[in-house]
Amino acid sequence: MTAILIVGGAGFIGSHTAKAAAEAGLAPVVFDNLSSGHEWALRWGVFERGDLADQASIVAAIRRHDVKAVVQFAGFIEVGESVRNPSKYLRGNLVNTLNLLDAMVETGVRDIVFSSTAAVYGVPAHVPIREDHPLVPVNPYGESKLAVERALAAYETAHGLRWAALRYFNAAGCDPDGQIGEAHAPESHLIPLAIAAALGQRGPLQVFGTDYPTPDGTAVRDYVHVLDLADAHLLALRHLAQDRGSFAANLGTGRGHSVSEVIAAIERLSGRPVPRTLAPRRAGDPPMLVADPTKASELLGWRPRHPDLDTIVSHAWAWHGKQPSRAS
Repeated sequence: MTAILIVGGAGFIGSHTAKAAAEAGLAPVVFDNLSSGHEWALRWGVFERGDLADQASIVAAIRRHDVKAVVQFAGFIEVGESVRNPSKYLRGNLVNTLNLLDAMVETGVRDIVFSSTAAVYGVPAHVPIREDHPLVPVNPYGESKLAVERALAAYETAHGLRWAALRYFNAAGCDPDGQIGEAHAPESHLIPLAIAAALGQRGPLQVFGTDYPTPDGTAVRDYVHVLDLADAHLLALRHLAQDRGSFAANLGTGRGHSVSEVIAAIERLSGRPVPRTLAPRRAGDPPMLVADPTKASELLGWRPRHPDLDTIVSHAWAWHGKQPSRAS
């Protein structure tokens, strides 16, 4: 079986991708320092505990398992924290990924799929957002991801690396088998926060902004199921292995849902109210973020299998409801 190094494979999207890779007949090697990942998510492949700050440990893991390709999920994801502590994000997301790229060059591994973000676009000039939209991130988190994308292009020129940068919109949902799910500490994603509020595991949900120029006044986002994200990573690996060219592409459904619509879906599907309070808009939060996923469809043949909000919410509710200690 072909071994792939899944960096950050004990995290939310990484663990779902490890499962998908194993089911596809690949041999996932999870490389994670468990600073934000979870031991209970280590269910597929082999585990190598290591840190991207230690390039020698990356090289050792690649050689020990004869790794042929890399998927890079590891990094920090809190936008607000990135504004307060830019060094953490630039060092953790950019410098550490450069260590990974250097380890790939040293060991002769050519293919990498990188977990990027819609934050590279900043406040969109128009929606849906295509990949040719100007790249003007408005926070250090987005800057760090864009810097990695540019580094990937530079390493391709210098060393022949082949790369895919997958720009996620709002990752959501959980494994419908109930084996793994979403748990961040602290949690910042709307759906798990709203579910935790409905389950009484936390205080009321804060709704930031009810005066946006959207149909109901709350912010609109494109929610994409984590299983569909995992599928896209495997398709991107296949694309690179066939030497069909490096690329950046959006991953989203092309349909936006407002905060109020998400809350209503949770209440409707669970039969429980979501306690909430209203708060002012957060600085830098655009009214709408919706992907144009055409490029991923055309390049990879990728189409979301779980595009509807009710499916995303029901899978998340099922997992969080059974795992109260992991949902807060």
